[in-house]
Formats: sequence, structure tokens, C-alpha cells
Amino acid sequence: MGLELSSPVVASSSELTNKLDNLKKLEEAGAGAVVLRSLFEEEILAEMERTETAMQRPGPTFPEMAEMDDLIDPESGVADYLELVRGAKKELGIPVIASINGMSAQKWTYFASKLEEQGADALELNIFLQPSDFQAASAAEYEKIYFDIINMVLDQVSIPVSVKVSFYFTLLAQTLQAISKTGIKGLVLFNRFFNPDYNVEDLKIVPTNVLSTPSDLATSLKWVAIMNGRVDCDLAASTGVHDGDGVIKQLLAGANAVQVASTLYRNGLGVVSELNDRLVAWMQEKEYETLDDFRGMLSQQSIGNPAAYDRVQFVKNFRSMK
Repeated sequence: MGLELSSPVVASSSELTNKLDNLKKLEEAGAGAVVLRSLFEEEILAEMERTETAMQRPGPTFPEMAEMDDLIDPESGVADYLELVRGAKKELGIPVIASINGMSAQKWTYFASKLEEQGADALELNIFLQPSDFQAASAAEYEKIYFDIINMVLDQVSIPVSVKVSFYFTLLAQTLQAISKTGIKGLVLFNRFFNPDYNVEDLKIVPTNVLSTPSDLATSLKWVAIMNGRVDCDLAASTGVHDGDGVIKQLLAGANAVQVASTLYRNGLGVVSELNDRLVAWMQEKEYETLDDFRGMLSQQSIGNPAAYDRVQFVKNFRSMK
């Protein structure tokens, strides 16, 4: 994204990156950058509605930033988030990436410029539209919302913008390629979403698999490898990276950066240093001096047998099972 990182390991957006003390610990452990916890579209819209009421303006009008500054509720999540951005930028020496979780192309997108004003080095848009929406006019119209959100945000800021998406697209490869051509500087593959489970005793829906596992690495690894060299922006890998070998694998696939979150919950913030140490030891063993010496070495375009990423591999492995 044009940011200079001391390490490819980036702390992903989570509640762990919602506290300045944690951010400092992540920097001390060797994180190359931090992505702050996401500010949700609903939070921004609620604050905008409150502001309009305070200004006693009828209808869906949206005040200028200068006017909103004096009206933001100091007790709101929006105010807390702006303070988090300011504090992180003041205290940290590594890049601070703000994050907005959005799902509609509404006027909330103008708030992105406010994050830039507070000093954010970059912005990550975490966009996930439910593929279970039966009311959508068509898949094409539904997916157009992604591009509308991106374009509206890009009109508001000059800092680099990355987009974090899911793999729920009809033609994932073509969609990722098209998104990369909008002017964004990075694609994050992939975001993690809510999955339900049932409590059979009290008959309630409960969340399951909130944290990723090492087995979740396969999906992002495959698609980073497929998209390497085929997009007009950098690639960041996310989901399933729990150890140093996971970092190495994503770099071999072609990732420019590797985001981690679940391993921070399971192993503590200091695990970042372990990831870096394993990467350095492996590079020394293989006599690689820089990441570019091996980045993308095993991507689909780089290997001699690109079919290894397709169905033929499955058929071969399936027939070998007894």
C-alpha cells in the first residue's frame, strides 16, 4: 500500500487493537503495522442522525466536517474511535491503519476523511454483504454495491485504501481483479464472518468458530497464490495464520503482508515476535536476504504446474485415499 513496514506481520482489526496499551505491546513485539478495530457503518450513521437532530435540520442532510466536530457526542463510539486514531498515531512509530466495516453505499463514506484528518496512515474497508439476501435484484446489482462503496470512499481521502472482502462471489477471480483496478492500494483476503450454531438445551442460536484455526489457512493461501500478479494492488493474507510457517507460506504464495488476529487471542500479543523469529530463521536457512527473494515463488503464475491449484489436484489426492 506504499507503507514501509519493518515486518510483514500486521495485527488485524479486532477488539485487541481497540486499546492503546495493546497497540504499544504489538509494536514492541515487532508488528509491522496495526489495523485498528473496525468502526461500523451503523455507528457512524447513528452519530450523523444524532448530529442532525442537534442541529434541528429537517430531512436527510449531512453537515460539513467542521460543523460535525463540535457536535460529536464525546461519549459515543465515534468519538472514542477518533481518539484512538489520534492516540495511536501519536504514540506509535509503525503505520496506523483505520478500519470501517460497511455494507451499504450511503453518506457515511464521507467520514473516511475524518479518519485521515486524525492522522491515520491508511484505511481498510471491511466489506461483507450477505450472499443470503433474497431481496437483491441480481448478483450483478448486489456486487455493484462493493464498487459504489469503494468509489465513494476514494473520493473522500488521499491516504491509501485497502479492501477486505470475503470469497462469496460468483466469479471470485474476476471480481477481485476488478476491485483492484478501482484505485485501491491493497486487497485483504479474506474477512471472517459470523457462523451460527445451536444450543440444543435452551434452543438458542449461538456463535461458533469465532476464532480461526490453522486449517482455515488453505482458502486464503490458495487465493493469494491465484491472484498474485493478476491484480493492480498489493495483497494481504488474512485468516488461519497461527504460526511462523503460516506467515512463510503466505509470502511464498505472493502476499505483501500477513494479518493475524486469532493467534493473538490464543497465544498473546507477544506471539508476533515468535512469528518474526521463525521467518528470519527460515530465511537464513534458505539463504534469502530479502522477502522479495522468495515472495510469490509458489504462486500459480510462478510454478511450472498451475493445475496444482485446480481440480486435478483434488482428483489425484482423492484417488490416493483408501
